[in-house]
Amino acid sequence: MTTETTGRFSANGLPVLIGSVPLTNHAKALKWIFDATPEIPLWPQLPHNPLEQMMPQFAEGIPCIVEEDIAGPEGRILFDINRPDFEAEMLAFYEDYLAALENPSLLAGSRFQVSKERAAGLYLFLDSLPGRGGLTAVKGQITGPFTMLTGIKDREGKAGYFDDTIRDMVTKGISMKSAWQTRLLAGATDKPILLFIDEPALAGLGSSAFIGVTAEEIRTMIDEVAEAVHQAGGLAGIHVCANTDWSILLKSSIDILSFDAHGFFDKMAALKSEVAGFLDRGSIIAWGGVPTSREEEINTESTESLSDLFTRQMQAFVTPGRDMRRLLKQTLITPSCGTGSLSPEAAERVLFLTRSTSNRLRRQYFPS
Repeated sequence: MTTETTGRFSANGLPVLIGSVPLTNHAKALKWIFDATPEIPLWPQLPHNPLEQMMPQFAEGIPCIVEEDIAGPEGRILFDINRPDFEAEMLAFYEDYLAALENPSLLAGSRFQVSKERAAGLYLFLDSLPGRGGLTAVKGQITGPFTMLTGIKDREGKAGYFDDTIRDMVTKGISMKSAWQTRLLAGATDKPILLFIDEPALAGLGSSAFIGVTAEEIRTMIDEVAEAVHQAGGLAGIHVCANTDWSILLKSSIDILSFDAHGFFDKMAALKSEVAGFLDRGSIIAWGGVPTSREEEINTESTESLSDLFTRQMQAFVTPGRDMRRLLKQTLITPSCGTGSLSPEAAERVLFLTRSTSNRLRRQYFPS
């Protein structure tokens, strides 16, 4: 199912962030977020905390995933289906999954929720939403199934993706966690919920590590998570760092495609017809035009240089029926990736440039 975004949510060139912030205090991180993106805020992920890193943050409740001293220096996360109690745990998992699928209200308090210990920023964010003015939408995020499945390995180094049991359990677990988060955020606001699936591992498609991975398998997994978000009333986005096979995602059921336009625009520009079809169905491009990979590059760019770059790049998608103004209506302005690996000073500049570039473009194409 593809959710038509037109009429439900208009991007209008507004600024949005990816999620991770290089701070140790959630309240401070949330202030940064509300200052930079008051129209579409998100909850902060602080990867300095081992429990808020991509794999552990959403691993709870999926019994095939095992954590060993995850908060310690030698900690690791893996999958293990040879434990004596695994069969019973797997049966209980599928019973909970089917029950939640039939009655989504059961998601609250279930194994599919994320604990405060692993997502303190989410719960602080929830407390801050009631009564807040100026909101257009609210954004959440979750580690995608492909990234989780290629990130967890067994004790011999085999990725979970290549085990059918693990692949099915993780995909269903992530789907229900996405539905839970969407419903949780929707309970705190009457604005649209944008739930982004973070899939950095998709940048590795085509490498020797992923021989045997098919486009259909990936699309099926992404569509399953997107469908769970749709059923919960949200819009499903996907973010991929660097480059990937964008045609897979442009043909999927997602509503918002987030990509690194600063570093890999040429890869997307080569797919003009696919992008046009994606936009024709009312979908949205999250334009990652603010660099995050190198601090010297961040310090070199300015509001003017980035908004001018956006204008030049978007010309590639202008058609007789879709001018720059209409394109911006279906575009969000974002950093190319999260800022969790940057210095706080560089991250602050990324947030400033994201907002200021959005403001400049909106003044240019939506004059009052």
